[in-house]
Amino acid sequence: MNNVPMDVLAALVGLVGGLVLGLAARLGDFCTLGALESAAYGKDQRRLRLWGVVLAVAISGAFLAEAAGWADLGATFYHSITWVPAASIVGGLIFGYGMALAGNCGFGALVRFGGGDLRSLVVVVVMGIFAFVTLSGPLGPLRTLLFEQTPATAPQGIAHWLAARTGVAPLLIALPVAAGFLIWGLAYAPLRADKRRILWGIAAGLAIVWCLVATSSLNRESFGAVGVEAPSFTAPLGRTILYFMTSTAGGITFSVGLVAGVLAGSFSGSLIRGLFRWEACEDPRELGRQVSGAALMGIGGTIALGCSIGQGVSAMSVLAFSAPVTLAAIVIGGLFGLRQMIHGFQPD
Repeated sequence: MNNVPMDVLAALVGLVGGLVLGLAARLGDFCTLGALESAAYGKDQRRLRLWGVVLAVAISGAFLAEAAGWADLGATFYHSITWVPAASIVGGLIFGYGMALAGNCGFGALVRFGGGDLRSLVVVVVMGIFAFVTLSGPLGPLRTLLFEQTPATAPQGIAHWLAARTGVAPLLIALPVAAGFLIWGLAYAPLRADKRRILWGIAAGLAIVWCLVATSSLNRESFGAVGVEAPSFTAPLGRTILYFMTSTAGGITFSVGLVAGVLAGSFSGSLIRGLFRWEACEDPRELGRQVSGAALMGIGGTIALGCSIGQGVSAMSVLAFSAPVTLAAIVIGGLFGLRQMIHGFQPD
């Protein structure tokens, strides 16, 4: 393994993490928009409460790993960049609304594409393109002007900020938060009875921890050349597209491995459940809506520094300031978009 390039090792870390997440999505029904839709309109909170299990495992695992010296949570960009509240709110709302229009977030679109849905390929490509349009393309200067990113000079995480002021170890602050999420998730009896879903929720949380621990190790061994990362699906989609077009544009990275892993996991999960089938869009209006939603997700996710998974799970696992605000904005934007799609804002 000593002869394997660090960037290839980083991609392998992402591949393993993505594989587990793809399987969790297909075999455990772990999905952002699906959770919102089934809770708001299907009177079934199992998918929503599953997030409690995922977050409990991700948070407790991340901070236990940090306490053991296995993970450097402060090296993630969630902690190393000064939080801009307006970026979390505006970006989250745009992303959530786009998610409703597209019918899935970036992660969900990858999962559906792995199951044979060719419409989702369009969502993935458009989202990846608009992520880079906003990151370093024509919208880049405007994004920088409105939501300037500066290096942090103080802790940007709830647990670490409190620890610096109270002297209490971050782990002792994070564990009660994780316990609260777990209690909230398992308080719902239908989820407690769904052991399969719970097990895949645990697996999804552990995939986040795996990525943080493994990339922290590579970060130390590479003297900072490899960043400490956890799954996110906005800019990584653009990086993967660039890699497949020309590997010299960025080379193989954690992001490329992550995207490939999700596709492989969702494909395998679809075969296991007998759900794989080719699907295409027969309604141009539907395709137009999905393209518009994908573009909004690319823009919103870049402004907010993460998608529903990047901010909602990965940033939440390190208890970044941005995580709860961005996730709340994504939920509000998503519910607003779902209402428009379902009711058209007409009186009930």
